[in-house]
Amino acid sequence: MRLHHYNWSMAGRECYHCKQWIEEGEEHDCWTTTETALTQDLSENLRDAWERLHGTAVSFGDQRIYASHMSIMFSRKSCYFFVRPKKSFLELCVFLGRTLEAPQVRRVGRASRSKVFHIIHIRHRDEVEAPVTDWLQEAYELSDVLASKANTTHAKSRQRPESS
Repeated sequence: MRLHHYNWSMAGRECYHCKQWIEEGEEHDCWTTTETALTQDLSENLRDAWERLHGTAVSFGDQRIYASHMSIMFSRKSCYFFVRPKKSFLELCVFLGRTLEAPQVRRVGRASRSKVFHIIHIRHRDEVEAPVTDWLQEAYELSDVLASKANTTHAKSRQRPESS
């Protein structure tokens, strides 16, 4: 029987997400991150845009803001938009109940039966103004409407029909 030398030192694995090699027994959690970690290397223009975007979202009201893998999520009952900080722009993914046709929107797709995602690139803080902020506000409000509809639908489906 011939042994293959390339398998001898295979005491570990490559992380599916970050492609980092993890030795056997070594702890690895590339999913856990923070807003600070994701935004620390941004240029001054992108940092200003991020701060304005974050401040705008916070002004909408009660929500949860958290970092997950390479994104910063903004959610109420569910995520209404998230930001992926890139080297030369902030990539916004905004969930609305309709399809936008605007020059700011780079890509559109169906996220679910009731939501359409819109990809928007932000390169400067001056781009964080109407209509982008209006769309964020609309997404914030829509998330509440969809959550209340889901609760109503869920409650109706649980009711038992009266027997005669």
